[in-house]
Amino acid sequence: MTYLSRDRAQHPNSPVSDYGLNAASRARKIATIRSFYNYLTNKTHQLRENPVKDMDSPKLKKTLPKYLTLDESVQLLNAVDGKNQERDSCILTLFLNCGLRISELVGLNLTDIQGETLRVLGKGNKVRIIYLNDACQAALEQYLAVRRPIVGRDANALFLSARNERISRSMVHAMVKKRLSAAGIDASQYSSHKLRHTAATLMLQNGVDVRAVQEVLGHEHLNTTEIYTHVDNEGLRIAAKANPLSRYVKQEKRKNSDDSDKETG
Repeated sequence: MTYLSRDRAQHPNSPVSDYGLNAASRARKIATIRSFYNYLTNKTHQLRENPVKDMDSPKLKKTLPKYLTLDESVQLLNAVDGKNQERDSCILTLFLNCGLRISELVGLNLTDIQGETLRVLGKGNKVRIIYLNDACQAALEQYLAVRRPIVGRDANALFLSARNERISRSMVHAMVKKRLSAAGIDASQYSSHKLRHTAATLMLQNGVDVRAVQEVLGHEHLNTTEIYTHVDNEGLRIAAKANPLSRYVKQEKRKNSDDSDKETG
């Protein structure tokens, strides 16, 4: 850990110092080590005691998730045109309305569309059902009207590449960056995962219960979803104004002021 925090060389394009990994990178490595020794101790029973169970992780600075505003989301969707516009528009619409993970999106099959619902295979092979709103249904209908039928192993894949194969994660990442730039939005600040943040934030800002958002996003723990409740600036503004002291403004003491004026005169 000392080596990682002080001596490990960083990527040459890193905006910070040349040596030493940040806390998040070190925490990921510790999590991997923990997982490995949990496997050796609890699954294969090759060890009697886990030697790293008490290893501390670096303290992480909590940051609020970055997301697009409603106007920026509309701006992004309106800017989609040209080649593959139906496919790309459908992908962006699903990201922004359903909050899908990129792995969930690329894994979608034609048979996962079941009327007004979408069957999503999430983390840990857990299946959840998402209800499709009008925008999602319309985007899927427009895309499926131009999606070419193919044969082979990816015949059932919902989203296809130009080579008639299931679209890859890297292709989706690149497409999102390209469409963000075309919409005049700084692509270096956003990614496909930030569109998931956007979906969660917009739902909460518009009155959706946090537990319902948890179900839509497929979060195992509620506290993962609750981070989005802290980015609802409008809600914080309303809460501040609701304080009964919000309209109290201390008045200047005119009498004392007048007395001091007389003494000065």
